Amino acid sequence: MSDLRSVVDQMGREVTFVSAPKRVLSIVPSQTEFLIELGADVVGRTKFCIHPSNEIKSVPIFGGTKNLRLEAIRELGPDLIIGNKEENNESDIRNLENEFPVWMSDIYSLEDSFDMMRTLGEILDLTDNAEKIIQDCKSSLSLVKGSCSGKVVYLIWQKPWMAAGRNTFIDHMLDYLGYENVIKEERYPELSTADIEALNPDYILFSSEPFPFKKQHLSEAESLWTKAKCQMVDGELFSWYGSRLKHWS
Repeated sequence: MSDLRSVVDQMGREVTFVSAPKRVLSIVPSQTEFLIELGADVVGRTKFCIHPSNEIKSVPIFGGTKNLRLEAIRELGPDLIIGNKEENNESDIRNLENEFPVWMSDIYSLEDSFDMMRTLGEILDLTDNAEKIIQDCKSSLSLVKGSCSGKVVYLIWQKPWMAAGRNTFIDHMLDYLGYENVIKEERYPELSTADIEALNPDYILFSSEPFPFKKQHLSEAESLWTKAKCQMVDGELFSWYGSRLKHWS
């Protein structure tokens, strides 16, 4: 019988699993991409797990990040499930952990991201691969550190407007780039058009996800907020905390 191993995840939960688990199931897009590039045998993914585009096509889908199809997951029979505190529903995680080992990330900073990648590399006996990815991410990120400036609002949703506030990974990335996030509330507060105007940002960034902002939204925004520069940004770069970080350069 295989040896068992226990570790503490980023939520402080003790997780016990078969040593060097082979069949891994990911319920978070950013971590799915990392796990595949790491060399793990990813046997299941959510419909939002779209990278790496070629390798991901053959991996079965079992629902979305917040509406998991538990029966489909049971059929896949993973040795280990990888989730995230913010991305997944607590009720789903409680149901899953009754049947499978579930390792949870809880990420607010780049250091949390590197810790996640390093720990999963150790768990899956792919330490060298993990360190290579981490170094690639750090090299890419070093090229953009402090490259921006000015007051900013980062929008993630429309009707209502929702922005990234404090205690989020996006806020950490904005600070890393050199922006001043003028949203002082925590998490993702709802804002009115007048609220945003009163904040007097130099830039309003429109994320490509989770709301699919397009160029036509910029034209509408520019008529609402005439003093701010409105820009589309790649939401994956700002909010995916796995190997996507190496694409900053």
